Amino acid sequence: MRSVAGAADDTAAELDRLIHERVRLGIVSALAVNASMSFNELKTMLGLTDGNLSVHARKLEEAGYVDCAKSFEGRTPRTEFSLTDSGRRALEAYLNHMEALIQAVRDR
Repeated sequence: MRSVAGAADDTAAELDRLIHERVRLGIVSALAVNASMSFNELKTMLGLTDGNLSVHARKLEEAGYVDCAKSFEGRTPRTEFSLTDSGRRALEAYLNHMEALIQAVRDR
């Protein structure tokens, strides 16, 4: 017989650690419900500093979960983020794992 703790441990081991981090989960979740968001929109929504958002967004971009487009509005630089298909699949898999974990705990 498998214990609830064992099932929860197995499920937790399958979690995508890149998305599991609080700030990165916030970025991916925000982009999942918005076609795209500017750097400043994400920063304000998540209450982050420029540096914190830059570091976490870069990790998601390097993983192929987020696209980053840079442009200028007049002389002002603009950075726009969007979720890639790979990022959307990763978020869906993460949510499925979390639901399985929650279900394992509720079924005990």
